[in-house]
Amino acid sequence: MKRLYRSEENQIIAGVVGGIGEYFDVDPTLLRLVWLLIVIFTGFFPGILAYLLAVLVIPRRPAGHRREEPRPQPTA
Repeated sequence: MKRLYRSEENQIIAGVVGGIGEYFDVDPTLLRLVWLLIVIFTGFFPGILAYLLAVLVIPRRPAGHRREEPRPQPTA
């Protein structure tokens, strides 16, 4: 089962956006730009509050858990 964790490798502040990028298999840099635009256009407080809530809600990856790699598709 695929689980959402904060990223250890793609971490700038707390690894929230990097973890979301790893979960959805999207470039974290692109997500960071989208997040920045959302923060700027909605006012800083809602975006920063949402990020802080995400830091509290999204757990760190437990020691010993590896990132799940996509399984290769069988070829016909």
